[in-house]
Amino acid sequence: MTDPVRFEIDPQGVATITLDRPERLNAINLRMRDLLWEYLAAADAIPEVRAILFRGEGRCFSAGADISEFGTAPSIMAARRARHDRDIWWQLITHRCVTLARMHGYCYGAGLELPLFCDLRIAGTDARLALPEVSLAYIPSAGGTQMLPRIAPPGVAAHLILTGEPIDAETALRWGIVDRVVPPDGLDAAVEAALAAALADPAAARARRLRLLGVADTSEAGPPLP
Repeated sequence: MTDPVRFEIDPQGVATITLDRPERLNAINLRMRDLLWEYLAAADAIPEVRAILFRGEGRCFSAGADISEFGTAPSIMAARRARHDRDIWWQLITHRCVTLARMHGYCYGAGLELPLFCDLRIAGTDARLALPEVSLAYIPSAGGTQMLPRIAPPGVAAHLILTGEPIDAETALRWGIVDRVVPPDGLDAAVEAALAAALADPAAARARRLRLLGVADTSEAGPPLP
């Protein structure tokens, strides 16, 4: 059985993390969460890696969390502890690498929250973005309620969070949720161009994420003083 997340590094120092569960629309299960945590840690530890590209295999980036696993933890405290021990969101907030999400098809729930933590978001015109958790009687708790209001106008963020209604890529661009929208056949070229620009000036590429989150850029810092 192949892993549901792939990790590859190219000669330019770009680590590509691919959600590879297309038969389930790349719904993120616990195994995928653990692999994302491991690969983000690996990218941080490998000096040659300078940027991380997230992409989804098949028809979409990700339709969100795998709801078939909801409620399978032995207790609320065990679920909370596991999430703390595999906190990919904090890894994304503080990661030294430039991060970019290549978005196409469904980008729902966690499939939108993960890109919200990235420095750059490039979407195909076929992308559909939503935080549909309200329809399941819970909230977008993987960063949606924290990140979206920092990126989009407050009223827009509230509408998406409270209604769960999807928007198209052009609307997302107008509201500042994605940085560029291109036809699906031009998505790879747009991503390559964005990565090249980001690698030419990684500090500038990280600046918006760090400013939004109030996190200091320690990527060039030396060891702490004794």
